[in-house]
Amino acid sequence: MSLFITFEGGEGCGKTTQGELLEQRLKELVLPCLLTLEPGGTSLGDEINALVKKPGMEIDPLAEALLFNASRIQLVKKIIKPALEKGVIVISSRYADSTTAYQGYGRELDLKLVKDINKLGTDGLMPNLTILLDVPVEIGLKRKGKLDDDRFHSLGLDFHRRVREGFLKLAKAEPKRWLVIDGTKHKDEISGIIWNKVRALLSGRK
Repeated sequence: MSLFITFEGGEGCGKTTQGELLEQRLKELVLPCLLTLEPGGTSLGDEINALVKKPGMEIDPLAEALLFNASRIQLVKKIIKPALEKGVIVISSRYADSTTAYQGYGRELDLKLVKDINKLGTDGLMPNLTILLDVPVEIGLKRKGKLDDDRFHSLGLDFHRRVREGFLKLAKAEPKRWLVIDGTKHKDEISGIIWNKVRALLSGRK
């Protein structure tokens, strides 16, 4: 019954809200589930999260990619894989695709290099389903508001547009894994679309 589901998207797209709503639905059915996030989910990940988002901190794009993957491998080995082995449904807000979108497309690092680094960080584990909540950059940034403690939120519109374009390209390249949803829809409508997809996946794995 184990299933690995990730939520992806730009700033303010609604990943946290939809992850929590999906977790709630699964718990109502008494299905074992775990909600986690990136970077974070472990003591090391929380420290890295604080570091990479610290205002004024200068971090080379390659160093960013490596830091995110250091957090990821700790999360995969200590939390995600053990949970999946026990038959738990794992939901993660962000995963390797975020590194490809933000550091590959946004920071314009070499995409093959980012892919190779991600292979190490994921320990070969890929999601069964990746949900992209696609929101125009201006809407997402407005939703999130002015956050002085987040380096990425303060980056220019061109950066965030490249990130959005990157996510859409990744989804187009792997349509069987990705579910792309218009993130400007009402949260209940989005939740229903997600649940229909997850329910179908669960039915197929029984």
